[in-house]
Parts: sequence; structure tokens; C-alpha cells
Amino acid sequence: MKFNQLVNVINEVHIHLQQNAVRAVNRLLTIRNWLIGYYIVEFEQKGEDRAAYGTQLREKIAEKIKIKGLTAPELSRCRQFYYAYPKILGLITQELNFLLPKNIIGLPTQQSDKPNEDVDLEHYKAVVLNISYTHLTELIKIDDQLKRRYYELLIIKTQPSVKELKRQINSLSFERLGLSANKNLSFAELNNKIEPATVQDLVRSNYFFEFLDLPTNALVSESVLEDALLSHLQQFIVELGRGFCFEARQQRILIGDEYFFIDLVFYHRILKCHVLIDLKIEAFTHNNAGQLNTYLNYYKAEVMQPTDNPPVGILLVTNKNDTLVEYATAGMDQQLFVKKYQLMLPAKEQLEEFIKQELKNAAN
Repeated sequence: MKFNQLVNVINEVHIHLQQNAVRAVNRLLTIRNWLIGYYIVEFEQKGEDRAAYGTQLREKIAEKIKIKGLTAPELSRCRQFYYAYPKILGLITQELNFLLPKNIIGLPTQQSDKPNEDVDLEHYKAVVLNISYTHLTELIKIDDQLKRRYYELLIIKTQPSVKELKRQINSLSFERLGLSANKNLSFAELNNKIEPATVQDLVRSNYFFEFLDLPTNALVSESVLEDALLSHLQQFIVELGRGFCFEARQQRILIGDEYFFIDLVFYHRILKCHVLIDLKIEAFTHNNAGQLNTYLNYYKAEVMQPTDNPPVGILLVTNKNDTLVEYATAGMDQQLFVKKYQLMLPAKEQLEEFIKQELKNAAN
């Protein structure tokens, strides 16, 4: 063996086993979330004291278990996962039961002597073993089973990133293939255009970090520059000493069936309102402003307390040459409030100078 061969084999072993480790975590995460959905449905249908919890069941579970990431909306997603893939039960009880503790309650302990011919165990094994839970959260939104199976096959064959999977679904890949005269050729051409997800894509999943109870700041940004800016900005805002109380970084919110992340969230104890900060390492687009406004509307509807004032948003946008700071006041009409906010919040010039200086330091 030569030195170059030694280096190559070490790299190959590392990459191969790293990929297997990530996939193993994702498989266990998938099984856990399916089981959670199964148990919730079983309790809803057969629980002795289910009437005492009613529509608040998932909120009560989340409050009691206090498991990172398993909020009431996420428990609802686990329930939806079970309903989309109920036949995974056969796979878990027949082939994957060694992964579970012995004598676990709620799962059938005996299988029928006659196998269920309707259950394609090999297919569901391929789904569980080869599709990450992050991808599955997109698949469970699809009601048509044939359409969902098409995207399952697409994922298993090409391993696209979640972003690419969304693009294929939104661009009606399934429907376009149905209109094609030569479906096999069209599918092959489609496969060649999809770039497989990397290990980093899989690890970047928020589910992955929550399942392993890893610090979320390891996930916050795909950009080192953005990560550094957020860290310094967080400290800068707190040090202003104007009543800012830090609440969260990369705050995850669920709107409909899609998650969004707010870069920084503060509560201002003097203004008695939330301050949401969104940072974009790019030139300003109307989408940026629209997204921030969506966050503000969410906080007004879901988070704001009766004694709170409406939330305010700060959008920081840069294309590395110019800096834009835009304030959004969630549609407040009262000029008095706006002036009060302007008095207590950082001046636009102050924030612009901060960003410019940070970018200058990063360049050096």
C-alpha cells in the first residue's frame, strides 16, 4: 500500500460509515415518530380516560413529556404520519421488533398465522430504511397513494435533498410523467437531473438535532458568515440596554404544515412586545419583507398576550456592499405607538453601521 492509497482508504471508510451512521439515526427517528403516532391514535380510540383530554390531548402530552422537539404540532405530525403509513405496523412487529424494549405496551405481540397479503413489507422496509423522516414529512402531505408511491420511488432511487423534493412536487413531476408517452425514458431523464443530497443535507435536519438532543446552535445557519453575524447581533442588541430580553435564536414556528425559522426573537420589557429580527445575506427582495410580515402576523395571532403590544420586526438585508434596515410594525395604525417604538428600538443608522462593520471585519 502506498501513502496515497492509505489516505484514500481512510477517506472512503470515513465517508461510508458516516453515511451509515446518519441513516441509522434517521431510521430510528422515523420508527420513533411512527410509533408515537400509533400510540396517540390507539389512545384516542381505546384509551380508558381519553374523554378527559379530548381535543387537548396532544397539548397535554407535550406538556407532560417535555421531550425536545415533540411539541403539540409535532405530535400532530406524528399522528398524520401514522395515518399515511398504517401498514408500517407489520414491518415493526415482524422485522424490526428487536429495536424496541421487551414487553412494550400497546403493540400486538402475536401475528396472524396467515400473512396479510395486502401489506408489502419489502416496500415499507425500503421506505423506513431509505427515506429520512424530513423527506417523509413532505410525503405525508400527499393524499393520493399512487402519487405518494411515485415520490417514494424517486427518493429511494435518487436521494434528493428536501428542497429538491419540494421542487419536484411543486413542479408536478408526477403529473408530467403521466402525460409522457415514454414513461421509463422520462423517469430516467428526470433521475439524471436530480443531484443527490449530501450527508450534510441529512444532518442539517432540525429533527436530527432534536432527536439526538444536540445544541441547536450547531444547526442555525448554512453560512458561517450568517452564523457569526447573528451571534454578534444578539450580543449587540442585548448590550443596548433598552429593555431587550433575549428569547430565542432560530425560533421554529409552524404555519400550516410548513416550518419557518425566525433568526432572533427578543421581548422588550418596556414596550411590552416581541421584537423579531430577520437577517438575510443578500440584496433586498419583496419576499424578504413578506416573510417578516408573515412572522409578525403569526405572533399577533398565536403568541401575543392580551396585555402585549403588537410585535415589531426588523429586517436586515445586505449584499455585502449596501445595507438595508427595514422596520415592520405589523399594521399598527396608532402613530403614538410607532413613535414610542422608534424611540426605544435601535436607529436604522446604528444597525446599518453595525452590519457594515461586521462585514468589514469578516473580510479581514
